[in-house]
Parts: sequence; C-alpha cells; structure tokens
Amino acid sequence: MSYSRLSTINCEPKSVSDCSVETSLSLLGGKWKLKIYKTLRNGQQLRFKDIKAELEPISDKTLSAQLREMEEDRLLVRKVFAEVPPRVEYRLTPLGDSLESIFLALDQWGKEYNRLNK
Repeated sequence: MSYSRLSTINCEPKSVSDCSVETSLSLLGGKWKLKIYKTLRNGQQLRFKDIKAELEPISDKTLSAQLREMEEDRLLVRKVFAEVPPRVEYRLTPLGDSLESIFLALDQWGKEYNRLNK
C-alpha cells in the first residue's frame, strides 16, 4: 500500500490510537514545511521570492508545491495582486499561527536532544 497524504490526514484507514498524531505529522512533515512556518511566523506577509531567499537552496517547484499544500491545509493564505508583473504574498492563517506552541516545543526538544547527544 502506498502512502497517501490525504488519506493519512483524513485518518483512513481509521486508527483509534494514533490518528491525530499521524494527521499532525502529515500536515507538518517533510523538510520544508516547518522552515516555511518559521519564515512566516513573525506575522508579516511575504512574497514568494522572499520566502525562497530564506530557504535556499529550495527549488521553485518544491517551494510552490509546499506552499500549495499548506494553503490546501489552511495553514496559510495566498493573496494575488492584479498587477503587472503579478505579485503574490503569503501569510499564516489563525490555524497556522496556532502552530507556535508546537514549534516552540519541537525547538526545545531538539535543543535538549542535541545537548544530551554531544
């Protein structure tokens, strides 16, 4: 059986004990999503190129895909301005903002892990 992000988020097949954990990991997992969150967590809207500059060496294709998934998951909002050239800005939604305590807990856990494993 292959991995399906959406079926994991929707808890299919239904697993009583770890469904919510699997959902969280599916929404936040991967190399870039928490890094994107970190870039946007100060509350300001950022353009694609500004996010990319913070995340080098991420490719345009990968960043676009990750932003699209985060938008589909309602963690961020994409705002398109009717200008030439087109301008697109991203910001966290209230749901995305609610990741702050999780981010800080992961940060603290990682620091403790690194301290213990030196």
